[in-house]
Amino acid sequence: MKNIFEKLNNAQAEAVREFEGPVLILAGAGSGKTTTIISRLAYLIKEVGIAPSNTLTLTFTNKAAKEMRERASMMIENLSYPPLLCTFHKFGLLFLKFHIHLLGRKNNFVVIDSDDKKRIIKKINSEIPTPLIASEISRYKNSLLTPDEAYKQAEVYNYQQIAKVYEEYEAYLLENNLVDFDDLIALTYRLLNENEELAKSTSQRYSYIMVDEYQDTNELQLKLLQKLCSTHNNICVVGDDDQSIYGWRGAHIRNIMEFDQDFKDVRVVRLQENYRSREPILKVANALIEHNRSRLGKKLIPTRGNGEDVAILYSNDENDEARKIAKKISQLLNSGVSAQNIAILYRVNVLSRSIEEGLNRAGINYKLVGGLRFYDRAEVKDLISYIRVITNFNDDFSFKRIANKPKRGLGKASLDKIELAATESQKSIFNYIKSSSQEVLEDLVKSKNAKTLKKFIKDIESVAKIAKESTYDFVDAMEATFRTKEIYAGVADEMERLLNMDEFYALFRDFIKNNPEASLDEFLNEITLQSDQDEVEGESIYMMSIHASKGLEFDHIFIIGLEEGFLPLIGEGSDLEEERRLGYVSFTRAKETLTLSHVDSRFYKGRRSELQKSRFFNEAGLCEGSLIVEKNTAFKKGDLVRHKIFGTGRVNGISKSGREFKLNINFAGTKREILASFVEKL
Repeated sequence: MKNIFEKLNNAQAEAVREFEGPVLILAGAGSGKTTTIISRLAYLIKEVGIAPSNTLTLTFTNKAAKEMRERASMMIENLSYPPLLCTFHKFGLLFLKFHIHLLGRKNNFVVIDSDDKKRIIKKINSEIPTPLIASEISRYKNSLLTPDEAYKQAEVYNYQQIAKVYEEYEAYLLENNLVDFDDLIALTYRLLNENEELAKSTSQRYSYIMVDEYQDTNELQLKLLQKLCSTHNNICVVGDDDQSIYGWRGAHIRNIMEFDQDFKDVRVVRLQENYRSREPILKVANALIEHNRSRLGKKLIPTRGNGEDVAILYSNDENDEARKIAKKISQLLNSGVSAQNIAILYRVNVLSRSIEEGLNRAGINYKLVGGLRFYDRAEVKDLISYIRVITNFNDDFSFKRIANKPKRGLGKASLDKIELAATESQKSIFNYIKSSSQEVLEDLVKSKNAKTLKKFIKDIESVAKIAKESTYDFVDAMEATFRTKEIYAGVADEMERLLNMDEFYALFRDFIKNNPEASLDEFLNEITLQSDQDEVEGESIYMMSIHASKGLEFDHIFIIGLEEGFLPLIGEGSDLEEERRLGYVSFTRAKETLTLSHVDSRFYKGRRSELQKSRFFNEAGLCEGSLIVEKNTAFKKGDLVRHKIFGTGRVNGISKSGREFKLNINFAGTKREILASFVEKL
């Protein structure tokens, strides 16, 4: 194993060797956490002798999981079968495929995406805003609340209505054998919680667990991990409390801050050597994040030497800003910098508009990450809907989408009549049409439409049969039978849409080629699990929100909107410490240069507003005259505090230590001096 350890620094090597019991690896930005995780996995399998099937490594994005799998296969050679390394949701999907029958459900379920979820909700209730209902249903599921419990908890009428929608939504999913994203984890936890023997055998199988990006876990994911660790305590979590930026979607920073309360006798290893960014970038990042009090405490140490100072770009307004940034990017491109090594980040998505216009005027290609995803494009959704109906004849939602694509003379009124009759007969639309005679259908729709519907059903069954015989050739049969490319014949952007359809077919064939035994269901589930970060590739500069940039890195970063109200975002519900963590994340995406942009005014929400420069310039030590905002401390003499290693103690005195505060603490008779950021008040 010498070849593994010779590439690791001392802290990384320590993290690799700590394999028994709970371990918290605090990995700063760019500190080589992926290398550490993969090295630890290799150490477990090759040196300790743990079977690959007894390990489970979980992360949050397909991109991260794919990179880890590729690196693991290079480091751990000659394995008869690979270790399981996937996202939380993919683990849930695999688990449910094996065990969902225990809930009385079939394992040929299909995972719906957020767009499908909203369409289903809108059909049930179009009065309450769909995004609100979708968000609440997600919250209910992650809190393990049934529709009944959600209704009882609702204090106002609107939320009682949402609970009723939740009940109908769940009934629809059950009837059509669908699961949504939240179900992948919620149903997995439910199975483990309700089946003690299953929980025991699953925990024994995965006796060594690692979790990446632990600061992004929510309450339900923590509960799932505790179930998976019910027969052992071998869990290693890797994360960075300073990069916890997903509180708005349910992530709990307390999971990493209080890891030692959830798992006993925790060992902490800090990875602080940064291999990504030049020293001036790390200097401002460290200075900014030091102003947060709720942190476990660490400091990024530069290893790549000096570089250009962090640049401040001042503009009169957003148009002036866009022109200046486009000019700077043109200079970088002309100097030989590859477009894909440049990114523009922002806290609020709406700020991208003026920059997009500026880049267009300058003739600079860009890709908007987190815009309309490839799989969300109408022409691609049509093809996915066809495949869904072919794999699941009971999918009314998808059937209605494709029934008149390409046009078959089936208007909304005809389809509504058929759907109503199918509902009254307690059948899916497909089965109702199939089982009904021509005469019965003609009582509902025109004779011509009845014949069209009957033929459509036969065509679906014919293509479904081909799909079972040869998955690879299935798309040719689908296109020849349904002529899906005719859907967009004659539209203004026909060529672009046809290219997208061809791209989808190519992706399908590539998937089947690499997974010859895979079914159509597996392909559908795989593409549903895609994320924004899976789209980052190709020759264009990238524009994205700071949230979308998490886990990515670029040579040259431009951050726009560093004004009070945009970064940090200020208002009801905003958390200044999380805003500061967002600033820290955005700074540490940069490898070579970092440019921070602010303006005097922006046109926003229909009016022009005068703006103040972000306080983060001060806190990062970037203001003229190097104005530094001193940290203050909320601790006082006599306070009870808790330290991760030394336990509970009482503050005897406070003194200044650079920009930090040093506490003199009595730990059960043992006095120690500890930096304030390393303890929390009780």
